[in-house]
Amino acid sequence: MKALLAARLGGPDVLEVVNLPDPAAPAAGEVVVAVSHIGLNFHDTLVLAGRHVVRPEPPFSPGSEYAGTVVAVGPGVVAPVVGDRVAGNEEFGCAREFVVVRADRVTVLPDDVTAQDAATVLVTYATAFHALVQRAETRPGETVVVLGSAGGVGSAAVDIADLLGAHVVAGASSAERAASAVGRGASAVFDYGTEAKQRIKAATGGRGADVVFDPVGGPLTDAAVRALGWGGRLLIVGFAGGDIPAVKLNLPLVKGAALVGVFFGEFVRRDRRRHEENLATIFRWSAAGKLRPYLSEVLPLASGAQAYEALASGAAHGKIVLTVRP
Repeated sequence: MKALLAARLGGPDVLEVVNLPDPAAPAAGEVVVAVSHIGLNFHDTLVLAGRHVVRPEPPFSPGSEYAGTVVAVGPGVVAPVVGDRVAGNEEFGCAREFVVVRADRVTVLPDDVTAQDAATVLVTYATAFHALVQRAETRPGETVVVLGSAGGVGSAAVDIADLLGAHVVAGASSAERAASAVGRGASAVFDYGTEAKQRIKAATGGRGADVVFDPVGGPLTDAAVRALGWGGRLLIVGFAGGDIPAVKLNLPLVKGAALVGVFFGEFVRRDRRRHEENLATIFRWSAAGKLRPYLSEVLPLASGAQAYEALASGAAHGKIVLTVRP
């Protein structure tokens, strides 16, 4: 089988497509999936560089979400069955023609959800849904500020917050990138500039944000905490900006605010039932056309290094998907 492989830790330039043996028969409780689509995420680049909490030993394939078809099942597996269209997410290892995974970690796709759509929404939308619903308990009418709104998880958060009935304010690193949220559920947009706190305050009518969805980190986090309204919640989703910020704890104290961690991978491991319920809602919205995944590019597996370079450099707008089998 063909696989996108990192022989050592580093940037996207360490990736190359190689031929590996096809997987052996699955063990008890496992299935083999013929992958058709791979959804790329920014945290894949951190895993690749050895800068993530998940640190596989090279050689390994990047890629944490996939969609495809079950081609073999191991002893004791009742569902899924051979021929089922499925999607799933792992910490890494999905950027290849076949994956061997635990049967209880795959989700059978509804007939009206395509494999490409599944690979587009499985991690980013599920992360945004978990963050905004379970962690922030976002209520209709609240103001949700989404930082990094032109990226994969940020654009998903714009969609989800809008569907939850929130007033969505989308921020990005430039006016051009912020404008991508116009018509996608955001009622106001802004670029960070050098006065992020003032811009967030202005975009929220001066009262501050009820929820800030922050996958960026760095100095923006301090500005976001300062721009929270009374009882606001800062969702700590990631650090795409590169720096892990330090927050002065008197700020949430005087605002009655909360700093809320969002560790999607651990949530999936600890509460699979609720994750499946979240996915059912996301797939239902997708089938009904209520979700509008913001696709940057759809590229072949052979262009994997190029695709990850676009993610790592910040050049990508929205989600990138690799195709293995059209």
